[in-house]
Amino acid sequence: PSGAHENAKTRDIKGNKRDGYIESSDAIVTGCIGHLVTMSYPEKYDIKYKAWRLHDLPFLPEEYKYEIIANVQKQFDIIKEQMNRDDVTTIYVCTDSGREGEYIYRLVDMMVDAKSKEKKRVWIDSQTEDEIKKGVKNAKPLEAYDNLADSAFLRAKEDYLMGINFSRLLTLCYGRTLAKKLEKDHIVIAVGRVMTCVLGMIVNREREIRDFVKLPYYKVQALFEFEGSIDYDAEWKAVEGSKYHLSNQIYKEVGFTDKTLAETFVNELKTSKE
Repeated sequence: PSGAHENAKTRDIKGNKRDGYIESSDAIVTGCIGHLVTMSYPEKYDIKYKAWRLHDLPFLPEEYKYEIIANVQKQFDIIKEQMNRDDVTTIYVCTDSGREGEYIYRLVDMMVDAKSKEKKRVWIDSQTEDEIKKGVKNAKPLEAYDNLADSAFLRAKEDYLMGINFSRLLTLCYGRTLAKKLEKDHIVIAVGRVMTCVLGMIVNREREIRDFVKLPYYKVQALFEFEGSIDYDAEWKAVEGSKYHLSNQIYKEVGFTDKTLAETFVNELKTSKE
């Protein structure tokens, strides 16, 4: 909605604000609310898939089903009505310039099926006035981005198949054991292309924290007098050029890992004439 509003403002489309769109004498501006269409769950293919059973896996449909997301059905119907109007000849697609933005519109386009309209893709990097105007002026035919759309659909199918199959598989195999350990009645082990990788990173980091062994190190500090009136504290650091720079005997260039070595170094400083 914010993108649609900015486009209307930038292109000076002043018209009546309707429910879900803006209409002037020569243009209509409307917008998606994130995703309006989603892939259907397995039970929409066959009710038997509502129950999770090992012998039904893997779930690999030959054709994929899609449906309107219930809580945005109203906005989808508004967009569909505008796209199919007889007085609309050209559709400018201004969703985000990227695979996900392409996917959001292509799902809508697939469900609306407005084949008789000319469709142009506006590809811009920001919502500034100049960028929007330039994007509309230089809009390419929608089919110029078909490869990007194919990539988006493939990525979504990959996510879907991984999530559906591995979530069910791991839940059926390990759900009861995990639920018992966590003292729950039941538990679902959710798997996803991104979420599982991120969870793995969090788990690995948590293990590093739990296995952390404290390493003592010894800083060298001194109190200096400046011009007989100002005292200031100083802390030694192994800078480039020092014989201890990048040494394994130094921790992060600010302290010695061995107390005896630190004391020896302090004594060297006290007796040094430089």
